[in-house]
Order: sequence, then C-alpha cells, then structure tokens
Amino acid sequence: MKDPIAKTIGYRLTHTARLQKALSARLLADLGLFPGQESVLKLLVEQDGRTMGDLASALRVRPPTASKTIARLTTQGLVERRATDGDGRLVRVFLTETGRGRGGSIDRIWDTLETEMVAGLDGKDRKRLRKLLRKVEKNLAHRLGTDGGVDDEPEATEEEEEA
Repeated sequence: MKDPIAKTIGYRLTHTARLQKALSARLLADLGLFPGQESVLKLLVEQDGRTMGDLASALRVRPPTASKTIARLTTQGLVERRATDGDGRLVRVFLTETGRGRGGSIDRIWDTLETEMVAGLDGKDRKRLRKLLRKVEKNLAHRLGTDGGVDDEPEATEEEEEA
C-alpha cells in the first residue's frame, strides 16, 4: 500500500527539489563546483566587484553563509577579495579569469538541468507549472511574512517560450 504522505503536494515538492538538487550537484561537479557556488559566480559575471552584503542579499542568505562560500571560491582560485580604496573595511569580491571562465559555463548547465526537468512537457504545461509554483511560493511567503523572492514578472508568451 502506498504511503498517504507520498500523495501530498508538500511531499512531491520536497522530493522533486531533492532530485533537482542532486542532478544539479552532479552537473556542477563537472566544473569543480558545489551547489550554491554557481549562483555567486553568475552574480559576479553580471556585476563584478560586489560587496559581501550585496552578495548575501542577492543570494538570500545570511552574511556568514556568503562569507563561507566566498572563502571556498577564493581557495579554488575563482574569486578574490579586495579592500576598497579609501576604506579598508569595505571588501569587494571580484572574479579571477578562471572564475569568469567557469561562470560562463554555468548557463549551459542550467539549460541542461531545465531540459531534463521538463522533458515531456509542452509549452503550455511548462507555463502552467510555473504559474502554479509561483502561487505556492506566494502562499508560503505570505505565511512567513516575507516576499520570499517571489517575482511578479509577467509570463512569457508561448512564442517566447518556444524560441
């Protein structure tokens, strides 16, 4: 007999997220990265020289967590910390050339992961799934008294999705 909890949406979301994270970890390992590190590299590709506070805020983590991630990326030679001219207390994080190269490869991994996750879903199913997940996110964020990082961007048209 099937466990009734396995029929709940919460279980399905949790199990799906774990599988997605496991596949993501496997794909990122090919670049020598761990989950979470790719987000830092992508943020720095978009805007190099961010402060630790900027990174923590953008990643939606506490500053000590961001600092630990930056320390690991520094050890790997992917980023470097530099004190700001005139204020040695303000440290900014910059990509190294190696980090910039890895950062450029992340989109390929994200595209591969997305393709694997939605295999067998047509454009309408994908759009509907995104809408439903966004509603669930908003419900949970509201209950927690936060925006939870939920965006209110309009959905892409079918033509944009298929492009």
